[in-house]
Amino acid sequence: MTNSSVKILVVDDEPPIRKLLRLGLSTQGYSVVEATNATAAIEQIALMQPDLIVLDLGLPDLSGYELLRRWRDEGSGLPVVILSSRTDEGGIVQALELGADDYITKPFGMNELVARIHVALRHRLQQQGERPIFETGGLSVDLVKRIVKVDGKEVKLSPKEYEILRVLVQHAGKALTHRFLLAQVWGGSTDVQYLRVYVRQLRQKIERLPDQPQYITTETGVGYRLREVEWTPAQATEIE
Repeated sequence: MTNSSVKILVVDDEPPIRKLLRLGLSTQGYSVVEATNATAAIEQIALMQPDLIVLDLGLPDLSGYELLRRWRDEGSGLPVVILSSRTDEGGIVQALELGADDYITKPFGMNELVARIHVALRHRLQQQGERPIFETGGLSVDLVKRIVKVDGKEVKLSPKEYEILRVLVQHAGKALTHRFLLAQVWGGSTDVQYLRVYVRQLRQKIERLPDQPQYITTETGVGYRLREVEWTPAQATEIE
Protein backbone atom coordinates (compact mmCIF):
# COMPACT_ATOMS: atom_id res chain seq x y z
CA MET A 1 0.00 0.00 0.00
CA THR A 2 1.48 3.33 -1.04
CA ASN A 3 0.67 6.72 0.47
CA SER A 4 -1.29 7.70 -2.65
CA SER A 5 -3.77 4.88 -2.01
CA VAL A 6 -4.24 5.71 1.68
CA LYS A 7 -7.36 7.72 2.55
CA ILE A 8 -7.24 9.80 5.73
CA LEU A 9 -10.28 11.40 7.32
CA VAL A 10 -9.46 14.55 9.31
CA VAL A 11 -12.10 15.34 11.94
CA ASP A 12 -11.56 18.80 13.43
CA ASP A 13 -13.73 21.90 13.84
CA GLU A 14 -10.86 24.39 13.48
CA PRO A 15 -10.42 25.57 9.84
CA PRO A 16 -6.69 26.48 10.26
CA ILE A 17 -5.91 23.01 11.63
CA ARG A 18 -7.82 21.29 8.83
CA LYS A 19 -5.99 23.41 6.24
CA LEU A 20 -2.62 22.61 7.81
CA LEU A 21 -3.40 18.90 7.87
CA ARG A 22 -4.79 18.90 4.34
CA LEU A 23 -1.69 20.59 2.94
CA GLY A 24 0.80 18.64 5.05
CA LEU A 25 -0.69 15.20 4.48
CA SER A 26 -1.39 15.83 0.80
CA THR A 27 2.28 16.75 0.37
CA GLN A 28 3.11 13.30 1.74
CA GLY A 29 0.87 11.76 -0.90
CA TYR A 30 -2.13 10.91 1.27
CA SER A 31 -5.70 11.42 0.08
CA VAL A 32 -7.39 13.70 2.64
CA VAL A 33 -11.09 14.25 3.35
CA GLU A 34 -12.33 16.61 6.08
CA ALA A 35 -15.19 16.58 8.57
CA THR A 36 -16.02 19.49 10.88
CA ASN A 37 -18.00 17.53 13.47
CA ALA A 38 -18.95 14.02 14.60
CA THR A 39 -22.07 13.83 12.42
CA ALA A 40 -20.10 14.66 9.29
CA ALA A 41 -17.39 12.19 10.34
CA ILE A 42 -19.90 9.34 10.58
CA GLU A 43 -21.25 10.24 7.13
CA GLN A 44 -17.78 10.42 5.59
CA ILE A 45 -16.78 7.05 7.03
CA ALA A 46 -19.77 5.46 5.30
CA LEU A 47 -19.00 7.25 2.03
CA MET A 48 -15.22 7.06 1.73
CA GLN A 49 -14.24 4.11 3.95
CA PRO A 50 -11.01 5.75 5.14
CA ASP A 51 -7.85 3.86 6.08
CA LEU A 52 -7.18 6.09 9.11
CA ILE A 53 -8.79 8.91 11.09
CA VAL A 54 -7.09 11.93 12.62
CA LEU A 55 -9.53 12.93 15.36
CA ASP A 56 -9.90 16.04 17.49
CA LEU A 57 -11.51 15.50 20.90
CA GLY A 58 -13.27 18.85 21.20
CA LEU A 59 -15.99 18.53 18.56
CA PRO A 60 -19.09 20.77 18.75
CA ASP A 61 -21.79 18.08 18.56
CA LEU A 62 -20.21 15.03 20.21
CA SER A 63 -16.91 14.58 22.01
CA GLY A 64 -14.13 12.70 20.29
CA TYR A 65 -14.10 10.33 23.26
CA GLU A 66 -17.72 9.35 22.66
CA LEU A 67 -17.16 9.00 18.94
CA LEU A 68 -14.17 6.76 19.54
CA ARG A 69 -16.12 4.69 22.08
CA ARG A 70 -18.94 4.14 19.58
CA TRP A 71 -16.57 3.00 16.85
CA ARG A 72 -14.84 0.51 19.11
CA ASP A 73 -18.13 -0.74 20.57
CA GLU A 74 -19.26 -1.40 16.99
CA GLY A 75 -16.14 -3.50 16.46
CA SER A 76 -14.36 -1.08 14.15
CA GLY A 77 -10.59 -1.56 14.05
CA LEU A 78 -10.05 1.58 11.96
CA PRO A 79 -6.78 3.24 13.09
CA VAL A 80 -7.40 6.50 14.98
CA VAL A 81 -4.74 9.05 15.85
CA ILE A 82 -5.94 11.66 18.33
CA LEU A 83 -4.85 15.26 17.69
CA SER A 84 -5.94 17.46 20.58
CA SER A 85 -5.04 20.52 22.63
CA ARG A 86 -5.62 18.49 25.81
CA THR A 87 -2.28 17.77 27.43
CA ASP A 88 -3.39 16.24 30.73
CA GLU A 89 -2.24 12.67 31.32
CA GLY A 90 -5.74 11.57 32.28
CA GLY A 91 -7.12 12.66 28.91
CA ILE A 92 -4.36 10.88 27.03
CA VAL A 93 -4.84 7.66 29.00
CA GLN A 94 -8.61 7.79 28.50
CA ALA A 95 -8.25 8.13 24.72
CA LEU A 96 -5.77 5.28 24.50
CA GLU A 97 -7.88 3.02 26.68
CA LEU A 98 -10.91 3.74 24.49
CA GLY A 99 -8.95 2.37 21.56
CA ALA A 100 -7.00 5.25 20.02
CA ASP A 101 -3.84 4.09 18.26
CA ASP A 102 -1.87 7.17 19.28
CA TYR A 103 -2.18 10.67 20.71
CA ILE A 104 -0.49 13.92 19.69
CA THR A 105 -1.03 17.26 21.39
CA LYS A 106 -1.38 20.66 19.72
CA PRO A 107 0.76 22.46 18.72
CA PHE A 108 2.36 19.62 16.82
CA GLY A 109 5.03 18.93 14.24
CA MET A 110 3.92 17.54 10.89
CA ASN A 111 6.85 15.12 10.79
CA GLU A 112 5.80 13.63 14.14
CA LEU A 113 2.19 13.28 13.01
CA VAL A 114 3.21 11.58 9.75
CA ALA A 115 5.45 9.21 11.72
CA ARG A 116 2.59 8.28 14.07
CA ILE A 117 0.24 7.78 11.12
CA HIS A 118 2.85 5.54 9.50
CA VAL A 119 3.09 3.42 12.67
CA ALA A 120 -0.70 3.10 13.02
CA LEU A 121 -1.06 1.99 9.41
CA ARG A 122 1.79 -0.50 9.68
CA HIS A 123 0.32 -1.92 12.88
CA ARG A 124 -2.93 -2.54 11.03
CA LEU A 125 -1.05 -4.47 8.35
CA GLN A 126 0.93 -6.42 10.94
CA GLN A 127 -2.31 -7.75 12.38
CA GLN A 128 -3.33 -9.12 8.97
CA GLY A 129 -0.50 -11.62 8.50
CA GLU A 130 1.94 -13.91 10.25
CA ARG A 131 5.26 -12.26 11.06
CA PRO A 132 7.16 -14.45 13.48
CA ILE A 133 10.34 -12.41 13.85
CA PHE A 134 10.46 -8.83 15.11
CA GLU A 135 13.64 -6.82 14.73
CA THR A 136 14.52 -3.25 15.62
CA GLY A 137 18.09 -2.08 16.00
CA GLY A 138 19.99 -4.91 17.69
CA LEU A 139 16.88 -6.40 19.31
CA SER A 140 15.33 -9.54 17.80
CA VAL A 141 12.28 -11.39 19.13
CA ASP A 142 11.14 -14.70 17.65
CA LEU A 143 7.50 -14.98 18.69
CA VAL A 144 7.26 -18.62 17.59
CA LYS A 145 10.36 -19.98 19.30
CA ARG A 146 10.21 -17.40 22.12
CA ILE A 147 13.86 -16.51 21.56
CA VAL A 148 15.11 -13.01 22.36
CA LYS A 149 18.47 -11.79 21.09
CA VAL A 150 20.39 -8.55 21.56
CA ASP A 151 23.19 -7.91 19.06
CA GLY A 152 23.02 -11.55 18.02
CA LYS A 153 23.35 -12.98 21.53
CA GLU A 154 20.45 -14.81 23.14
CA VAL A 155 19.03 -13.20 26.28
CA LYS A 156 17.22 -15.23 28.94
CA LEU A 157 14.05 -13.60 30.22
CA SER A 158 11.73 -14.62 33.02
CA PRO A 159 8.18 -15.58 31.96
CA LYS A 160 6.76 -12.21 33.04
CA GLU A 161 9.56 -10.26 31.36
CA TYR A 162 8.92 -12.14 28.14
CA GLU A 163 5.16 -11.58 28.34
CA ILE A 164 5.67 -7.83 28.74
CA LEU A 165 8.05 -7.79 25.78
CA ARG A 166 5.67 -9.93 23.72
CA VAL A 167 2.78 -7.52 24.25
CA LEU A 168 5.00 -4.54 23.42
CA VAL A 169 6.21 -6.30 20.26
CA GLN A 170 2.66 -7.05 19.14
CA HIS A 171 1.87 -3.33 19.44
CA ALA A 172 5.28 -1.97 18.46
CA GLY A 173 5.36 1.76 17.88
CA LYS A 174 2.18 2.36 19.89
CA ALA A 175 1.89 3.88 23.35
CA LEU A 176 0.44 1.24 25.68
CA THR A 177 -1.10 2.31 28.97
CA HIS A 178 -0.16 0.83 32.32
CA ARG A 179 -3.67 -0.57 32.66
CA PHE A 180 -3.53 -2.27 29.26
CA LEU A 181 -0.20 -3.93 30.03
CA LEU A 182 -1.37 -5.02 33.47
CA ALA A 183 -4.51 -6.54 31.96
CA GLN A 184 -2.55 -8.38 29.26
CA VAL A 185 0.20 -9.74 31.53
CA TRP A 186 -1.42 -10.05 34.97
CA GLY A 187 -5.11 -9.99 34.20
CA GLY A 188 -5.38 -6.46 35.57
CA SER A 189 -5.22 -7.39 39.25
CA THR A 190 -1.67 -6.24 39.96
CA ASP A 191 -0.33 -2.92 41.18
CA VAL A 192 1.40 -0.76 38.57
CA GLN A 193 4.58 -0.86 40.66
CA TYR A 194 5.04 -4.52 39.68
CA LEU A 195 4.98 -3.47 36.04
CA ARG A 196 7.61 -0.80 36.64
CA VAL A 197 9.85 -3.31 38.43
CA TYR A 198 9.63 -5.84 35.60
CA VAL A 199 10.16 -3.20 32.91
CA ARG A 200 13.26 -2.04 34.78
CA GLN A 201 14.53 -5.65 34.89
CA LEU A 202 13.72 -6.10 31.22
CA ARG A 203 15.65 -2.97 30.31
CA GLN A 204 18.64 -4.25 32.26
CA LYS A 205 18.71 -7.26 29.95
CA ILE A 206 17.97 -5.78 26.52
CA GLU A 207 19.11 -2.15 26.66
CA ARG A 208 22.71 -1.12 26.13
CA LEU A 209 22.15 1.79 28.52
CA PRO A 210 19.16 0.89 30.74
CA ASP A 211 18.91 4.44 32.11
CA GLN A 212 18.76 5.78 28.54
CA PRO A 213 16.56 3.17 26.85
CA GLN A 214 16.40 3.04 23.08
CA TYR A 215 13.90 0.20 22.79
CA ILE A 216 11.34 0.52 25.59
CA THR A 217 10.62 4.20 26.15
CA THR A 218 8.47 5.69 28.90
CA GLU A 219 5.34 7.66 28.07
CA THR A 220 5.21 9.78 31.22
CA GLY A 221 2.07 9.18 33.24
CA VAL A 222 0.71 6.91 30.51
CA GLY A 223 2.76 3.76 30.01
CA TYR A 224 5.40 2.47 27.61
CA ARG A 225 6.18 2.36 23.90
CA LEU A 226 8.41 -0.09 22.01
CA ARG A 227 10.61 1.37 19.30
CA GLU A 228 9.23 1.35 15.76
CA VAL A 229 8.88 -2.05 14.17
CA GLU A 230 10.97 -3.77 11.51
CA TRP A 231 9.52 -7.19 10.64
CA THR A 232 11.35 -10.01 8.84
CA PRO A 233 10.63 -11.77 6.65
CA ALA A 234 8.27 -9.22 5.09
CA GLN A 235 5.09 -11.13 4.35
CA ALA A 236 2.89 -8.16 3.59
CA THR A 237 3.25 -4.97 1.63
CA GLU A 238 4.41 -2.11 3.81
CA ILE A 239 3.39 1.52 3.81
CA GLU A 240 5.99 3.22 1.64
